[in-house]
Amino acid sequence: MRRYEIRDDQWEKIKDLLPPERKPQGGRPPKDHRHMLNAMLWIARTGAPWRDLPEYYGSWSSVYSRFRRWQIAGIWDKILEHVSIEPDWESVMIDATIVRVHQHGSGAKGGASKQAIGRSRGGLTTKIHAVVDALGNPLRFKLTGGQCHDSVTGYEMLKQMDLTKKQVLADRAYDTNQILHLLEQQSATPVIPSKKNRRKLRKWDKEIYKERHLIECFFNKVKHYRRLATRFDKLASSFKAFLTLASIMVWLA
Repeated sequence: MRRYEIRDDQWEKIKDLLPPERKPQGGRPPKDHRHMLNAMLWIARTGAPWRDLPEYYGSWSSVYSRFRRWQIAGIWDKILEHVSIEPDWESVMIDATIVRVHQHGSGAKGGASKQAIGRSRGGLTTKIHAVVDALGNPLRFKLTGGQCHDSVTGYEMLKQMDLTKKQVLADRAYDTNQILHLLEQQSATPVIPSKKNRRKLRKWDKEIYKERHLIECFFNKVKHYRRLATRFDKLASSFKAFLTLASIMVWLA
């Protein structure tokens, strides 16, 4: 097995979720799904341009076409939903991380805002907002421009979840009355430090808060994929597809 390629046990868990293999209709026979998935993982891990895909994996355009076809058909989301069916709901954690946008990652049709690209202190950036379970496994994520405040998108993501009687861990950027009221409505326990400008500081469990490092570990894992450590994709949908693929591999690890 070559470097970055999917293991046999991992492949067995997801192979039935991929579309049926196409039968050759003359000309060169298509590569099997596992071979193509390994090619996509190579691109994700190295961050190389599609045209630099090693000849061993076949035509780069064929791999790219299948990657986009699966993204449009929702295959990546379907696989992530399948592998994440048993999360640890003892607690959930929410946070965001900044990704610099490479010069080749800008200029798509529709403008930067439509492609989740914004301008912050670091220049052109994309922000990944993520929610993970008590073990640091990804549950959902959203892309915005880098200038978007964590708490704004965080509130929208938490509002879509069932947080009944769960512990919600986050840093003080999420210490807003709106989020605290949402958690109170669902009888959830906020493990969120108070902002320093609060007149009355709230109590929070410092021992439980130490577990929040697991969402930082998740960001570290997905940024092992060079394609996610720096954004090279012009389209937000393509960048999100790579993020979904990396998240699938986190669950399969």
